[in-house]
Amino acid sequence: VQLQAFGGGLVQAGGSLRLSCAASGRTFSTMAWFRQAPGKEREFVSAISWYGDRTYYGEYVKGRFAISRDNAKNTVYLQMNSLKPEDTAVYYCAADQQVQPTTKRGGYAYWGQGTQVTVSS
Repeated sequence: VQLQAFGGGLVQAGGSLRLSCAASGRTFSTMAWFRQAPGKEREFVSAISWYGDRTYYGEYVKGRFAISRDNAKNTVYLQMNSLKPEDTAVYYCAADQQVQPTTKRGGYAYWGQGTQVTVSS
C-alpha cells in the first residue's frame, strides 16, 4: 500500500495550488490531508468520505480549501485558494478504512510522504 502526494510548490500569497494524492494497493473509505509547519505539530486540514458526501475542514482553511476524490483513480485532491504565508507547511495525505472521517491523526493508518507548499508574502 502506498500513498503518493504531488502538486506542492512555491506560490505567492493569494495564489492557488492543487494537491493530488494517489493511493495504490487498496482503496480507502476515508482520505484526508494534514499539514506540518516547521516547529509545529501536524494538524488536520481536511477529510472526505468514500462518496464525497461528508467533508470536513480545519477552521483555518474553511472557505479557501476544497477536498474532492476520484474513486476510479483512487486519488484525493486538495484545491487550495487564497493561500496565505501561514499555509506554508509540508502537506501529508492520509487514508483509512474507517467509514466516518476523523480529524485526529491517530485515526489514519496510512500516510504519504508529504509535499512542500511554500507561500511567499
